[in-house]
Amino acid sequence: VQLQASGGGLVQPGGSLTLSCKASGSVTFIKMGWYRQAPGKERDHVATIVSDGTTDYAESVQGRFTISRNYAENTVHLQMNSLKPEDTAVYICNAERIITRVNYYGQGTLVTVSS
Repeated sequence: VQLQASGGGLVQPGGSLTLSCKASGSVTFIKMGWYRQAPGKERDHVATIVSDGTTDYAESVQGRFTISRNYAENTVHLQMNSLKPEDTAVYICNAERIITRVNYYGQGTLVTVSS
């Protein structure tokens, strides 16, 4: 299983970006989501979406970020609005496989919020 993330880049404060992550193969995932890691910091959870549609967000992004999933294409998206400099990080896609509950992580995509 490979997770390919895209959509990162440089954006000004207050701007928006949409990240996408596509999983290879025909594996079914019970959860898909995003983590982020800023330079010199621990990896933090950002958002998760479960197969029943339940979502969970970090408090720091609640109300600004929206996670969604395309089950047919095995992709997960993260719409990020009102971006702040503190959102700058490598965003890493995550997926948890059904039944085995094995977790997979992608290579990450860099988001830089700066004027």
